[in-house]
Amino acid sequence: MLGFSHFARVSLVHASRPIQTSFIRQLPSRSTRFFAEGPSPNLTKPTVPLEPRPTSHFLRRSLLVAKYTSYLVLSATAGVLALGAGIFIHDAFTYTDKHVNRVPVSPLALHPERGGPKNLPVVNALLTDEEDEEFRKLNEKPKLVIVGGGWGAVSVLQNLSPGEYHVTVVAAETFTTFTPLLPSAAVGTVQVRSLIEPMRKIIARLRGQMICGKATDLVMSERLLEVETVTSDGKSQRIYIPYDKLVIAVGSVSSTHGIRGLEHCFQLKTISDAQAIRRRIQDNFETASLPTTTPEERKRLLSFVVCGGGPTGVETAAEIYDFCQEDIANYYPKICREEVSIHVIQSREHILNTYSEVISKYAEEKFRRDEVDLITSARVQSVHPDHVVYTVRAPDGTITEHNVPTNFVLWSTGIAMNPLTKRISSLLPNQCHKKAIEVDAHLRVKGAPLGDVYAIGDCATVETSLVSHLLELVDEADKDKNGKIDFDEFDFMVSRIKQRIPMAESHLKKVRMLFDMYDSDADNSLSLNELCKLLEEIGNKITALPATAQVAAQQGKYLGKKLGKLAAKREVLEANCIKDMDEAVSGPFRYKHLGSLAYIGNAAVFDLGQLSITGGLIAMYAWRSVYWSEQVSARTRALLMIDWIIRGVWGRDLSRL
Repeated sequence: MLGFSHFARVSLVHASRPIQTSFIRQLPSRSTRFFAEGPSPNLTKPTVPLEPRPTSHFLRRSLLVAKYTSYLVLSATAGVLALGAGIFIHDAFTYTDKHVNRVPVSPLALHPERGGPKNLPVVNALLTDEEDEEFRKLNEKPKLVIVGGGWGAVSVLQNLSPGEYHVTVVAAETFTTFTPLLPSAAVGTVQVRSLIEPMRKIIARLRGQMICGKATDLVMSERLLEVETVTSDGKSQRIYIPYDKLVIAVGSVSSTHGIRGLEHCFQLKTISDAQAIRRRIQDNFETASLPTTTPEERKRLLSFVVCGGGPTGVETAAEIYDFCQEDIANYYPKICREEVSIHVIQSREHILNTYSEVISKYAEEKFRRDEVDLITSARVQSVHPDHVVYTVRAPDGTITEHNVPTNFVLWSTGIAMNPLTKRISSLLPNQCHKKAIEVDAHLRVKGAPLGDVYAIGDCATVETSLVSHLLELVDEADKDKNGKIDFDEFDFMVSRIKQRIPMAESHLKKVRMLFDMYDSDADNSLSLNELCKLLEEIGNKITALPATAQVAAQQGKYLGKKLGKLAAKREVLEANCIKDMDEAVSGPFRYKHLGSLAYIGNAAVFDLGQLSITGGLIAMYAWRSVYWSEQVSARTRALLMIDWIIRGVWGRDLSRL
């Protein structure tokens, strides 16, 4: 009985707790043993439940990894299949038959009237002006003619709103080119198709029109642009295109500096230039690979000379070096790689001299490690079919002459006027700049009718002279008309200078100090002579904007937005008889430097003003990211990404096309 009562107490205690399944499963066997064998001395101790044998930790992790890997593979496969199916379905719907019947065409478009100083056909109507209702409405809008297809012109087009202007683009090429990557295209790192976007696709958003031709002259009095086009039989013909507003964005050409033999050089400004360079490089390596080529001739063929140490020259030299390291060494006789020599001739003491000193030195050290021959403080004297002659000035002032045997010379040493800008500059009496058309802070061509003609990009330079505005500034600031400017009047004058020439702001911060410095007779006023000296010295300190894609893009963005405002407020401005409409709707153009970058061979450098970044592959990928994001369209972004992937997996294309 004692044993049974003890068992009952234990059962009651366990009944007050959650019943464990394992204990219940074991209870019948224990009861059987109790009645068969009698009480056990260890019955008061709870029995430890039996645990199942644990699964191996490694096996469990392997199963988990396998499960999620299978999920990933299946989802990726499903995604690829869905994407492929979507592409095929979209492609199937693109094969449609579009029937075009009885398209209305203006009689003036088919048979233009003649006029102008040269009695040429005046294109008052184009073939698409009557196609639909939207085109007919645009035909009543002001005529905006944009000359050029580069960074500036495209930026204007991208920042205009549809329906504001009847837009006509005049360009020699039917596409726009992403010029910063031309050195990459010259060696096959990217394909030329990845760098171009058809102009007609860009202007389609604005329902704009395009004329493939070259602008040659301008009749400002009649608002006519003379354009040279080519007929089907190859002959040239000239026409007039009327305009209400004209934007000149034709870029520039390379400066010759009077050097003889530049017809033997390559330039790198267009797609055709990149294709010609690529063919020459391929030809040189193929000829150098022949067993009949002499050692001297092989060295000459594999000698590459770059004249100019700016971004274009440096990047081209870097791309040629990468091409030799990554592809020539793998697919051509190794003696070809051994005989390659790359020479960069720079007139200044350092390459990339417009960048910070840190970046310039880093690029020079990188080139020296790569055994690229840097020839600084040198000037090219002449270029011959088989060699280049140059002189080097030593620190002591002595000049020595050298020559480099070569079969490839790239000329990249500054810019000069495009023929159209040279013609326009000659038409205007106050245009004295030697490299570009001078424009005011609103990007209007100086000397042209106010608000009619604008110029942006490499073909234009924003005025930096303050002296030319002296009389106007004095007339505005001299409130008491005594012929002298006191401090309050000078303070007002400074505000007007900042509005006219924003680039002078950094030199006009300490107004009181400037006033006291040039008040030579200490009469607390500035005479005309003192003012003239002050404005002249400040003007000499102002640095002109560089001829870069970044400047052209910002100018195009500014001008596109301003033209939109002018179109929206035109009726109100005309009703109020406002003469300077540009100033009424917008402030002057202000350039914001976002930094400069350059590729130097599996490495890149960034000049961000206060910050300079140099580095290897990480910087190179950052450089690629910047250029990828600056592409004109999603199409070119996709093509560019594919080109970089192909280069990494299969190398560059070695075909000669």
